[in-house]
Amino acid sequence: MSGTKLYVGNLPFSTDDDDLRRHFETVGSVTSARVILDRDTQRSRGFGFVEMSNEDEAKQAQEQLDGSDLGGRSLRVNPADDKPRPRGGGGGGNYGGGRRY
Repeated sequence: MSGTKLYVGNLPFSTDDDDLRRHFETVGSVTSARVILDRDTQRSRGFGFVEMSNEDEAKQAQEQLDGSDLGGRSLRVNPADDKPRPRGGGGGGNYGGGRRY
């Protein structure tokens, strides 16, 4: 059975993968923990993903750790949305400048 992935937001920028893993291991078995880094600067983007070993532990982690303090910041913990997100700019709309008569 594969694990259940959680989105973790509002991470302190000093948090690394090991810090994130340790915080979630207080609730259950962590399969993976990853802080997302900026591609150019390699600094934390302030969010990450944790995969718990099963759905029950993921629910427990969400209930217990959403709003918990890590490094002085209140974490946001939600189920991760595995749907691909569209990339790139959206177009459309008549948002140009100029006068309307």
